[in-house]
Amino acid sequence: MATNRKRCKWAGMTDPLYLEYHDTEWGVPSRDDRHLFEMLVLEGAQAGLSWSTILHKRQNYRRAYHRFDPRKVARYDAADKRRLLADAGIVRNRAKVEAALANARAAAELPDGLATLLWSFAPDRRGRPRTRAEIAATSPESVAMAKDLKKRGFRFVGPTTAYALMQAVGMVDDHLEGCHVPPLRPGR
Repeated sequence: MATNRKRCKWAGMTDPLYLEYHDTEWGVPSRDDRHLFEMLVLEGAQAGLSWSTILHKRQNYRRAYHRFDPRKVARYDAADKRRLLADAGIVRNRAKVEAALANARAAAELPDGLATLLWSFAPDRRGRPRTRAEIAATSPESVAMAKDLKKRGFRFVGPTTAYALMQAVGMVDDHLEGCHVPPLRPGR
């Protein structure tokens, strides 16, 4: 992993896992239901914590949540919930664990899948921001997404979490101008 590339400042320059995430995943469009469910759970788990903390626990999350298969996680029972709450490899916050399970059930009930629902809120592409100050914490689309998800039974999905999800899965391109990661093409 080259550390001399021009990157978004939030990626830092020392943690190889963070650099890899910035360079190869963050902002890359994903329409894979498993990946989208993974990012939804991880963004919710991150609330109040650093993203670095979550990245370093990611493999534990994948193991604990059946590689984020929403249909399998939707069938978790009380014993599974106890197992998750006892798993030191993930964030053991009861509300976040319960939200992940509720979100799996809600995702499993979507007739057209999670990708179809989430991408229906993607805004049209715009140019990259020049500075971090130009990056909003929410958008009209993330507010609408959060409202719709909550109506469907999803939890830990406020407008800020929804916007972070949109950034992570390439619905918006908030890499800063000059970042070495290639910009997304215009359109959706």
